Amino acid sequence: MTLSTFGAIMGFSVEMVQQTETFYKTMLQKAKDPVLRAALQVLLEEEEKIYSLVEKTRRENVTEMILEPIAGLHRADYEIEMKGMDQTKDADLLKTALLLEERERRFFSEVSEKLPLPEAGRIFRKMAQKKERSLAKLKTLGIHLL
Repeated sequence: MTLSTFGAIMGFSVEMVQQTETFYKTMLQKAKDPVLRAALQVLLEEEEKIYSLVEKTRRENVTEMILEPIAGLHRADYEIEMKGMDQTKDADLLKTALLLEERERRFFSEVSEKLPLPEAGRIFRKMAQKKERSLAKLKTLGIHLL
């Protein structure tokens, strides 16, 4: 499915963030390493902030952007199938967190370049930058766990 309108992009953004948020809540229960648990807690709090920001952006820009055509974004490029992923060891949890954070970084970055409304593009760039920082922290944590 093509993400060809602002409404479609925002709807998918909400779904993606909710999927990641659910993962972090579940993985907080499974993580054994206290450093990983702390990192997952921070990531969960970040996801909650991003969810609020996506919702606010959708509400504030819906009238200007709802029917503006946007090309080059496809939902399948950003979907991740979570079923069947091994999430029993801390190292596996970290790998999945890295995968989810990279997906969101790439999505927010690519969306920011395609949105015709500068303010919405700026917000998506800001979210992509937050994901860059989260990825850097997780990669540092990987040295500890992997």
